[in-house]
Amino acid sequence: MPKLMRYINSTSRCGSAWRTEKLKNTDLGESHHTYIFTVCRHPGISQEAIAKRLFINKSNVTRSLAHLEKHGYVTRERSAADKRVTLVYPTEKAFDTLPLVRQMLSEWNNIITRGFSAEELEIFTEMMERVAHNAKEYTRQMQSEQDGEAE
Repeated sequence: MPKLMRYINSTSRCGSAWRTEKLKNTDLGESHHTYIFTVCRHPGISQEAIAKRLFINKSNVTRSLAHLEKHGYVTRERSAADKRVTLVYPTEKAFDTLPLVRQMLSEWNNIITRGFSAEELEIFTEMMERVAHNAKEYTRQMQSEQDGEAE
């Protein structure tokens, strides 16, 4: 059996280091791009929905959003319908940052797929989509079972 997790983790850590270097002169951390994408695509999304969508625990989401709010990328408001829910909205700064983030991620994708033919890239992308789908489905099933146990 191939050592898939070793390769996936190694690629992830290298990507994290690369993003850290690329973003060193900004007020963004290496993982903040995922929040910017999510909030810009889904203005008014709840913090809990962000945590579920990104598979990140709620305290890390809260901490990252506090950083982004402090630096003017998002605003957070209590839901009028349910005061326990915090909704997150992108600011103009977040929208203005999207092209930089997209370009940065495109550059990384080009780096890690250097030397792939168009056909190999298509096959690799399809396979990685399946890997991600399987991981997400399994994680959702686990979370659902845990939620059922908590009740």
